[in-house]
Amino acid sequence: MPLLLCRRRLLLLLLLLVAASHGDASSDTYDTSICLEKPTTCGNVSISYPFYLAKETQDINGSSNSYCGYPGLAIDCDDAQPILQLNGAEKYKVNYINYGNGSITNVSLVDQEVVNDSSGCPRVDHNMTIPPISWLFLPGMSVDYLVFFLSCSFPNLFLPPENTDPITCSFIGLTGQSYVLPKDQVPPGSWTQFCQKIYEVPVVKYEPMDPKGDAWRKGGYGQVLLQGFALSVNDSRRPPNCTQCEESEGRCGFSQAREFIGCLCPNGRVRSLRCYDSDLTGYSSLKGRMKLYIIAGTSSVLLLCLLSFACLFSLKKYRHRRISKGTPRIESFLQRNGTLHPKRYTYTEVKRMTKSFAEKLGHGGFGAVYRGNLSDGRQVAVKMLKDSKGDGEEFINEVASISRTSHVNVVTLLGFCLHRSKRALIYEYMPNGSLERYAFRKNSKGELSLTWEKLFDVAVGIARGLEYLHRGCSTRIVHFDIKPHNILLDQEFCPKISDFGMAKLCANKESIVSIAGARGTIGYIAPEVYSKQFGAISSKSDVYSYGMMILEMVGARERNIDANSESSSHYFPQWIYEHIDEYCISSSEIDGETIELVRKMIVVALWCIQVVPTNRPTMTRVVEMLEGSTSGLELPPKVLLSW
Repeated sequence: MPLLLCRRRLLLLLLLLVAASHGDASSDTYDTSICLEKPTTCGNVSISYPFYLAKETQDINGSSNSYCGYPGLAIDCDDAQPILQLNGAEKYKVNYINYGNGSITNVSLVDQEVVNDSSGCPRVDHNMTIPPISWLFLPGMSVDYLVFFLSCSFPNLFLPPENTDPITCSFIGLTGQSYVLPKDQVPPGSWTQFCQKIYEVPVVKYEPMDPKGDAWRKGGYGQVLLQGFALSVNDSRRPPNCTQCEESEGRCGFSQAREFIGCLCPNGRVRSLRCYDSDLTGYSSLKGRMKLYIIAGTSSVLLLCLLSFACLFSLKKYRHRRISKGTPRIESFLQRNGTLHPKRYTYTEVKRMTKSFAEKLGHGGFGAVYRGNLSDGRQVAVKMLKDSKGDGEEFINEVASISRTSHVNVVTLLGFCLHRSKRALIYEYMPNGSLERYAFRKNSKGELSLTWEKLFDVAVGIARGLEYLHRGCSTRIVHFDIKPHNILLDQEFCPKISDFGMAKLCANKESIVSIAGARGTIGYIAPEVYSKQFGAISSKSDVYSYGMMILEMVGARERNIDANSESSSHYFPQWIYEHIDEYCISSSEIDGETIELVRKMIVVALWCIQVVPTNRPTMTRVVEMLEGSTSGLELPPKVLLSW
């Protein structure tokens, strides 16, 4: 790879040398009236590069609908009102654009629906979303949020939070009560689940907001919305070619695919990288051009020589040592925890124990797993992590988490390998694979693969393993990715929790966990992990995932139900709540003891998937419910399932 990279760099410099000697080889032109040197205006807003009027598109070097500015920064001038669209649909009026020191400081926007509202009680019908590939971002230090809770209807015996009054505005098409609150003043609790629509929109930070005042309830919050919010242009997303172009007083041309296609110069020429002196003045002097060619040619030759030496040096260094950028961080972790982690193997030993990775057991987003044998004859599973370019977080999580555990229901880490860019984790071998093969009770031939008694034992074993992680080991561990694929089964079908790549360690006394971004697998992620409005993230998030997995184990998920049955169009936990008795009987072939097992698993699972984390049981309580009598095991409140 380094040899190929050096060859490419040398070839690039040779091409640049040829280009320098030919000067005006890139001589395509564009319409200078499109990319104006002076800013234009729309209303009271000055529109200048990298913003541009939406009609300013053209054909640059054969690329139709090209842009003289950054994609996504087009402004429509509609009746002297400048409008910027986000996500191609959400329209925002531009209050002003702050140009400072040659760069964009911020652009102030306000929702167009709020601007056009004449009732004095504006409402929003969407969250403000920025595309992940946008040039714009929300500067957190200058943004607050308003949260709209619309069409809220509370059942009997359930009251809204104290000191939280609904607004008196009546919105067309909505029933029930509506609330508008600053995000940091939203009361805790489960009351939000009784609202049909919840929208969160940004507003200017430090704008006075008093949601308890009478003026606020009568529409005073609208003044906060009309102040809008500020977005900034993310200079770090600017391509290197674009930086060089702008430094030479050019403007970047982009295609609809957001690719840099040329540097647009003041004299109307399109250059591949940057403008020349002649492009800036619009006048071509033979003497000036000759001087430019000599300088460019000489510089290219010198760069060619320097790069040749650099390539030879880097190749020599590369042959001796190739280390991924995450390796120093991992080595530092291993040194700090030298007495905790298991045996370290060399990459040569890993290749030997797997017979050069001859037998693959499976693969996933993390990499691949291979069967192997230690020198004492024990079978092992070797997981090769493929993200060698990362910072080593998954590798550290695995080693740090499992090294602190010792439990019959948690997989054992026997060793690891860290060799340059190669990272491997060596586990005890599980001959029966993962629970995913048995989670739906029937194998590919339609035959029952595990008895109900064995499935129940597996459910209890997983619960004991999670209880140990949450309370029993030296450091509390929240797994964050409990699902059938991550539960391994030994020769006796004893379940063992595995794959701690997303795990989070915390002190024993801590109950709240802080994470950056959602983590887990869709279908098993607890509501609070992807939206803070449901509550704090804690070990109860694993409880939710466990409950969804148990419903999957008993076959109580949509893909296991007859497509023509009544349940096929319903959220299945709600359906199973209403039909638990008939489902238990149909699943257990009129066996009294089996009916009780199935019912117990379903009831426990329904408790585990409560929307509000505080309403879920701890894993200690889950074990007690599974091992106790069914006589005192009641169904949870039905209303908490309809979120």
